[in-house]
Amino acid sequence: MKINKLNPTALATLLALGCGSAAAADRVIIQVDNANKGMITALTKQLGGEVKVDADGFIAAQFNGRSVDDIKGILKNPHIKLIEEDLVRKPMALFNDDAGDPMQQQITPYAVYQSQANQVQFNPGAGMKVCVIDSGLDQSNPDFNWGSITGDNDSGTGNWYDNGGPHGTHVAGTIGAADNGIGVIGMAPGVAMHIIKVFNAEGWGYSSDLAHAAQKCKNAGSNIISMSLGGGGSNTTESNAFKTFTDGGGLVLAAAGNDGNNVRSYPAGYPSVMMIGANDNNNNIADFSQFPSCTLNGQTNETFCVEATAGGVDTLSTYPADMATSATLSANGTPYATSAMENPGSASAATFFMGTAQSVNSGAAGKICMIDRGVISFHDKVKNCQNSGGVGAILINNTAGMLYGTLGEGSANTTSIPAVGAAFEDRTALLAATTASIHIGTSDYGLMSGTSMATPAVAGVAALVWSNHPSCTGTQIRNALKATAKDAGAAGKDVYFGYGIVQAAAAHQYLTTNGCAGGTPTPGISLTLKSVKNKGKSYVDLTWASATTSSVDLYRNNVKVLTTANDGAHRDGPLNRGSYSYKVCEAASTTKCSASTSINL
Repeated sequence: MKINKLNPTALATLLALGCGSAAAADRVIIQVDNANKGMITALTKQLGGEVKVDADGFIAAQFNGRSVDDIKGILKNPHIKLIEEDLVRKPMALFNDDAGDPMQQQITPYAVYQSQANQVQFNPGAGMKVCVIDSGLDQSNPDFNWGSITGDNDSGTGNWYDNGGPHGTHVAGTIGAADNGIGVIGMAPGVAMHIIKVFNAEGWGYSSDLAHAAQKCKNAGSNIISMSLGGGGSNTTESNAFKTFTDGGGLVLAAAGNDGNNVRSYPAGYPSVMMIGANDNNNNIADFSQFPSCTLNGQTNETFCVEATAGGVDTLSTYPADMATSATLSANGTPYATSAMENPGSASAATFFMGTAQSVNSGAAGKICMIDRGVISFHDKVKNCQNSGGVGAILINNTAGMLYGTLGEGSANTTSIPAVGAAFEDRTALLAATTASIHIGTSDYGLMSGTSMATPAVAGVAALVWSNHPSCTGTQIRNALKATAKDAGAAGKDVYFGYGIVQAAAAHQYLTTNGCAGGTPTPGISLTLKSVKNKGKSYVDLTWASATTSSVDLYRNNVKVLTTANDGAHRDGPLNRGSYSYKVCEAASTTKCSASTSINL
């Protein structure tokens, strides 16, 4: 888990100092004939400009602290054809949270749109239940259907309905926050949940706790287990517990881990558990999402690595009461995304643009200061606004994205008016506004980042899809999610995204069209490969399970190589060095097959 509102000290210090490039309006394009470009370049530098681009027929230059009109005023030369603002171009966010205050209205988080969960209706009559093994679900949050939530306590953890920190409440909200007009909406709104609190006061537990919890999940009638947790090493007791749940028709999901490396975390690394990675709202992999290899101890299997992803960066969800800090911003009555900086409170007033707020300006008296980032610290900007009589401050980023920052720790912050950050993308609209309102306070809703947030998103999508196809098994739902995931990153399956970003509507349609058995690969037949050496030659040992015919067809690199008895094992070879893909199909069938699995010799 990464809690977004608690930035590392070094980053907070960097932001507090106002580090970064100057405002984009300080940068211009100067059109000039190539024959005179050297002279204009020299003049630009003489007047304090820094040449950023030297191209055919124009240069681009940065003049810190000057507007475009200022630059036009000082840069007068008959050889200059045109001076115009050098406009920012940025990647467009593909998905965003709804704007607004979740304490006052219902907000749909971006991952709901990204995963198509808003396109599928949850069927409460199907009796789906998700078992959440975590730090408890705090009963103070009103955004749950508490009549359908039960729980268990583990030894020494306390009541399951009292929080052991915000993590478990945040996770549960992503899965099943109710569609009730307030707060956020979960992937499967109002789904029944069974909560098992396994973390002690120090925030950790043992693998035996998880194995025991899996048994409790089954006893409570759960269909899905969601675990936003993990650690190093594996043991048979834990592995067997989750295999038993899966073999009984259930679905188990766990987080890949947040260290941004290829280390395998458990329980996600067990074959019976679907490993989940995290992506952001632009369909990019999260930099913290772990990506272990699909090969383990000489065996290659897609269940050893990430199988799918969902939104897990800056995820908005439920918190225990007043445990999160929130901010709201509106200008001319239109809400905008914002971040809390310092000083709880509210302000509504006319706006006043202070530029970079390097000095006191009486024009700000009684108004909300609109302030550009750059030149001086955030604290000094807000202090100058306050000393000018300003009642609140909106600090606008000078690069793409939201401005996150602080005004100094403890006594270092000598300001008292509420101050919030705003995104550079909203700068034009904010500066055009004549009135604004800002609020900073505690909230029951907040942001977290991590594969911990992506895992419950996939668990919720699974419950949503499964509620419309209740005759399917958990393995069939797992395979449907993979068969219909949106490809992202490198083309095809990869170690970062697995099959891609889960898509609820696509999975629902897939099962509607094909039934629980699906298309290719058909859920049910599992295949594991292992490379072996015998007398200096290379072979591949294939082991499979769950084929129902008396014989099976074996395919190598999409070509059938033989039909053999369905005894669950075959040695193929000898083979030359190289990469090989295999699948096992029920005899005379091209659809009732295992997933295609690859191995390198």
